[in-house]
Amino acid sequence: MDWRPISADSHITEPPNCYVDNIDPAFRERAPRIVNKEGLGDTFVVEGMRSPVPMGLVAAAGIPPKDLRMGGAKFEDLHRSGWDPKGRLADQDKDGVAAEIIYPTVGMMICNHPDFDYKKACFDAYNRWLQQYCSLDPDRLVGMGQTAMRSVQEGVADLERIKAMGFKGVMMPGNPAEKDYDDPAYDPFWEAAVALDLPLSWHILTSSGDNQLSKPRGPKINGFLAIIRGCQDIMGMLVFSGVFERHPKLKVVCVEADAGWAPHFAYRMDHAYKRHRYWMKGKELARLPSEYFRDNISLTFQDDWTAFQFADRLGPNQLMWANDFPHSDSTWPWSQDVIKEQTGHLDPVLRKRILRDNVKELYKLAA
Repeated sequence: MDWRPISADSHITEPPNCYVDNIDPAFRERAPRIVNKEGLGDTFVVEGMRSPVPMGLVAAAGIPPKDLRMGGAKFEDLHRSGWDPKGRLADQDKDGVAAEIIYPTVGMMICNHPDFDYKKACFDAYNRWLQQYCSLDPDRLVGMGQTAMRSVQEGVADLERIKAMGFKGVMMPGNPAEKDYDDPAYDPFWEAAVALDLPLSWHILTSSGDNQLSKPRGPKINGFLAIIRGCQDIMGMLVFSGVFERHPKLKVVCVEADAGWAPHFAYRMDHAYKRHRYWMKGKELARLPSEYFRDNISLTFQDDWTAFQFADRLGPNQLMWANDFPHSDSTWPWSQDVIKEQTGHLDPVLRKRILRDNVKELYKLAA
């Protein structure tokens, strides 16, 4: 094989100085920082958020399942490549990947912060740090900037700044400060994303009420199944509210929410539209919901056998494989084994599209 996969969803591990050194001075005393807590080990403490972020699972790639623990980790024992770009390139080679789309870790949780001014300051600080991290090799370390979405006008300014910083896309918070994303007030923002050629991403665990791990029904492991639902809700909202009808060139990414569910989800949207849109006051659309879902939404996944099985039921450009390094759900350093096991039945052209071409084309990568 003369090409290597590109991961459409990987992460950094924010170092202790990420926010403290780069945040607006007015917020420096309140900036997120690492604190060692008894029983939890090193954690990122974020003022205004009830629970700290234990570092154990956020950098547990490669650890056997029986040894996974939420707490007890020391930052210096984590994968150095989470914050050291030189080490990151070596870990990419170890996993056999050509490049990675880089998302935050602590920044995912900050998406749910109730104080939007604080959130804005944190995201601006993170963007400054990430720009430095990716500068070592922008073709292989492809950063996604963050926006707090305090307002539509500021969101547009954030897009322009993120583009100028060299980032290839934007990670969105699940909940904006003003009206929800289905409101036509966001039309200038969608148009700015199109004009700047910036795909917009919604990642799991970035919507309020997203994380059911803390209070699941039944055993805690049942909550793991719920964490994809926030992304599904956002994708459905964008389709049914006509965002893609008004902005047909807008590209969005549903990140780390798996993809094997997508054929049924698209079918279910069409069923709801055909059968129930009149009494449920659904918007009249020029095309079926599944067509917008197919043409405007990309889906990333890591270990999802069903996504590969149903790949021919989706748009050829929709699926984008990822390794989720260095998180606990990562396929690193066994990605090549997982790929070999799950893609053997695929047509070589479609296989290459899912593992490389789709993400390369979406973000216009050189790797």
